[in-house]
Amino acid sequence: MKLELEPPISADEPAPLREMKGPSALGGGWTRFWSLTWTVAVTEFRLTYFGSALGYLWTLMRPLMMFGVYYVMFTQIVKLGQGITHYPALLLMNIMLFQFFVEATSNAVQSVVARENLVRKMQFPRMVIPLSVVGTSLLNLAVNLVAVFVFVLANGVPIRWTWLLLPLALIPLVMLTVGVSMILAGAFVKYRDVLPVWGVVSQALFYASPVLYTIEKPPDKIRNILEFNPLTGIMEGVRYLIVDPHAPGGITALGGWPQALVPLGLIVGLFAFGLWYFNRQATVAAELL
Repeated sequence: MKLELEPPISADEPAPLREMKGPSALGGGWTRFWSLTWTVAVTEFRLTYFGSALGYLWTLMRPLMMFGVYYVMFTQIVKLGQGITHYPALLLMNIMLFQFFVEATSNAVQSVVARENLVRKMQFPRMVIPLSVVGTSLLNLAVNLVAVFVFVLANGVPIRWTWLLLPLALIPLVMLTVGVSMILAGAFVKYRDVLPVWGVVSQALFYASPVLYTIEKPPDKIRNILEFNPLTGIMEGVRYLIVDPHAPGGITALGGWPQALVPLGLIVGLFAFGLWYFNRQATVAAELL
């Protein structure tokens, strides 16, 4: 039998090309990923107030101004807060929580596009970008909550052990914020209308969430709709833990466990979809920019 050998490949002949995709959203190595995310978040937090005379106090200015306007309007003019236990403390807490959500998601919209040069030229986990934005807003929230608790005590709210559960109550809020931020950041790379649309949606969401009122205030038909809002259960849960022990609480305010599964499912669904969608967009982000 005669064997035919293939001619040897020349050393100068280039190797066959193989398809290459852009960097994934997560990259390799969880330790490196979280370390990089935390470093970027802290750096952005410090740079925000670098060289400022008031420093971190600026992070309190906008929510405090909003609180002052809404407090006068809804206690002296409209009297929406009438009959609500410790309404000033509740109002300030809700404004801070909603401010965190809107600040993080709004800043995340343009986060990838604003770092176009990094995305094009450097190899790093793309998900670091929107996650670090959420992390920076979370640091702002931590600073704000110190002032909130001082105000809560000054408002006559007694200290309770349930205050220690606040970090657990904020986990759904962080998950929701991360999920929405990922979706917005990934979509804005291709669709630039996302920014103005989200501005309108977030403004409508402010009034559709129990920021200025409690879940007991609206009529039954409207309340049944508000119960589908993921922010409703979060804010009512914080109200029960921090401000009013006689409040219905997060799950009860949503009508019990069967109904509460809908907003909880929305939080988990948006979180999972956001991670998946951003990971898909991250591989082609450099081409779309």
